[in-house]
Parts: sequence; structure tokens; C-alpha cells
Amino acid sequence: MIDTAAKRSVSNPVGDDPRLTPDHLQLRHTVREFADHVVAPQAYHYDTQRSLPMTIIAHMGQLGLFGLPFPKEYGGAGRDYLSLCIAVEELARVDQSIAVTLEAGIGLGVMPLFRYGTQEQKARWMPDLVAGRALAGFGLTEAEAGSDAAATKTVAREDGDDWVIDGTKQFITNSGTPITSLVVVTAVTGERRKDDGTVAPELSTIIVPTGTPGFTVLPTYDKVGWHTSDTHPLVFRGVRVPKENMLGERGRGYANFLSTLDEGRVAFAALCTGAAQGCLEQAVAYAKSRVVFGHPIGQHQHIAFQLARMQARTQTARLAYYDAAFKMAAGAPFKTEASIAKLVGSEAAVANAHDASQIMGGYGYLNENAVARHYRDSKILEVGEGTSEVQLMLIARSLGFDD
Repeated sequence: MIDTAAKRSVSNPVGDDPRLTPDHLQLRHTVREFADHVVAPQAYHYDTQRSLPMTIIAHMGQLGLFGLPFPKEYGGAGRDYLSLCIAVEELARVDQSIAVTLEAGIGLGVMPLFRYGTQEQKARWMPDLVAGRALAGFGLTEAEAGSDAAATKTVAREDGDDWVIDGTKQFITNSGTPITSLVVVTAVTGERRKDDGTVAPELSTIIVPTGTPGFTVLPTYDKVGWHTSDTHPLVFRGVRVPKENMLGERGRGYANFLSTLDEGRVAFAALCTGAAQGCLEQAVAYAKSRVVFGHPIGQHQHIAFQLARMQARTQTARLAYYDAAFKMAAGAPFKTEASIAKLVGSEAAVANAHDASQIMGGYGYLNENAVARHYRDSKILEVGEGTSEVQLMLIARSLGFDD
């Protein structure tokens, strides 16, 4: 096992960005301490149990993490989006599952409600979500609709004062926890005529409260990694909800969830950066303490160079998500920057997990070691919230190369 003090000594060794405020730095310190002393010691246990530790989630709620980017009128902290990213990064250093619970809980759970909900919807749902007393899922992905969200097959039809929903969703985070209160579902609510005269599905988003008759949460997946993260397939059979559960304007579901994903990718990139940082910390501490032929292995140039590359990847990923977050805060376009940050960050996390495992040898292959869990967990970072291929497509579009 790697000594915590040694691990912390290499946390962000290049220093904090001068653009960060004292509040940002204090938040980083607070969440880092929580991650090292509360989350990390229990990470292996909950990974083997494959269960989301609700006591840790409750503690995160008490720290105010679920309310970081939301106004105080809803019980939030009134902080900027970068604050959420910093918290996610620090958690991901030690446990990606806990980090994605926060990232998805806010970015995919609360943020659509905050951005597009009515005052009545916000007043009803947001206080508990912002306090961490409840979680929400975002039901977008289907068997044939993920990267191609326009292929959504879930249908919502009008029946009097209600919407009646039929369909299935898959890979939905935070959808089956003991405190999940709702899932926002994308569904076809009709047809729309495009500018070129062709007809396309009209997509809308609808709030479906947990426990609504006909809404079934199927058993969790047997995943390669992210064992602690709550992820389920969902089934909707004649699910009836009132029309006032429409989230945002009818027919704006496609545009709204694209915007939601753009924002979410910035925090997801922070998660990737945290995973890369965690692998770096573990590998540096091991290279300083592991003695072979009378010398720490870090004194061998090829090990030192490998660690230097890990550091370069991590810092590049961090600067990429900072760039996107600062542009978002300034109200400037950030779609391309979000894709770059997500692409660079996920690649850094995967590469650092591989290199850290190699440096640590047999120890890096033991599941009780954080590096082994990062090795399993990091692959999904190249898939979740838009695959690497989707990010490349979006970046290419920004260069003038259309599909």
C-alpha cells in the first residue's frame, strides 16, 4: 500500500493555476482531505461489494458538494462550474465511481432541471437534489440511440392531461439508488419538419418520478469497472405522468440535451484528469520507495522519464478542462474546448493507468491497489458522455470538416 502522506506530497506538483481564487484552492484542499481520509480507505471494500456507499454520499451532501454550482435560493453554494470540476477531480484521484456519482448527479441529474425547468419543477425537486438527499438520472441512451440520439425509440403520446411513455433506456447512472427521486427521459413526442422539407422525430424531455407505475429499474450491470457507480437499464411500459412534467419546451429535447452534454463533458474531463493524477501519485510514491539493487527504481532514467510523461499528460488534461471551464464562465463558446478536454483527459487517464500498473509490477495488478482499479475503470472514460470518436467528429467540425 502507498503511504498517504507520500501520495499527497506529489498532488499537483506543478502548483495551482494563478487563475484559481482562494475559494477554489480552499475547496480543493477540503475535498482532497475528504477523498484521502474518508473515500480512499473504503474504496476497495465498496468496490468488492459492488454497491454505492450511501454513507459517503450523505457525507458529500453535508459538505455541500451536490450544490456547488447552484444558487443559494435552492440551497446551493452559489459557486461557479469550475468549483464542481475541482471537486470531481479530487474525488476521482482515489475513486472514479464516487466522482462520477457526483459528476453525473449534478451534470446530468440536476443541471437539466435547473436550466430548463419551470419554477414549480425547480421548487419541487431541486432542494433535495442540491442537498444530496436525492439523486436524479438522465435517461438518454438506448440500444440503438447513444451517439446517434436522434434514433431514440422511446415514445411519449398524449392522453388527456398526461403523457404515456413506452420504451427502454440503458447505461443510466444514478437511476436505481435508494435515494433516486426521478429520471429525466428523452422521448419522441411527434414529428417535426426540417428546413430541407424532410420529416424528423420530435424529441422532448419528460420528468418521470421514481415509483411511477410501469417504470421498472432492472438489475445493475456486471461491469468491468466503476463497480461502485449505480448503473441500470430502465423499462417504461405505459408510464403515465402529467403534462406539466415536460422539462423545457416541447420539441427542444435534442437541443437541450446536446447543451447538457457539452457542459457535462467539462466536468467529465475533470474526472479524467483526477484519474490520471491519482495514477501519477501512486506511481511516483512507489518509484521513490521501491528499492531494487540498492536504489529506488525512480533513479533509473527510463522510470523517471515514464513518470515525467505521466505528469505531462496530467497537466495537459488539467489545462484543457480549465480552458473550457473558464470560457463557459465567461459566456464564450466552449463546445470545441469541452470536446478537446474530454478527449485529452480520457486518453491521459488510460495511458497513465497503463504506465502506473507497469511501474508497480505485481502490486499494480492487485485490486486492493487504487492503480489496478483505475486500470479497470479508465476504459469507460473513452466511451461515457460521448465516445472519443464523437469528440474527434465535433472537433473536426469546428475545423470546417462536416460529416
